[in-house]
Amino acid sequence: MADFVKVCKTGDIPTGAGKTVDVDGKPVAVFNVNGNFYAISDTCLHRGGPLGEGELDGKVVTCPWHGWRYDVTTGANEMNPAVVVEKYQVKVEGDDLLVAI
Repeated sequence: MADFVKVCKTGDIPTGAGKTVDVDGKPVAVFNVNGNFYAISDTCLHRGGPLGEGELDGKVVTCPWHGWRYDVTTGANEMNPAVVVEKYQVKVEGDDLLVAI
């Protein structure tokens, strides 16, 4: 069973936005897609860009460094779905957002 860690309040991530959080020393990108929260690795597989700082369009985040695009609900790269960043479990308890890695 996964251990969930409180990372922030749900209100800290507005709809259509993302945020980089620390989960036990690991950077994780958390996104709010229409009130549903998703967490993926913060590190782009191309050159290590910070996905949590990328622009979210629907459920796709664009890496701010070189434009690689990932589906935040699956972690899959838009151009090559075989390239996948790690995806993590998310849980909401009250107004707390928890992530398990």
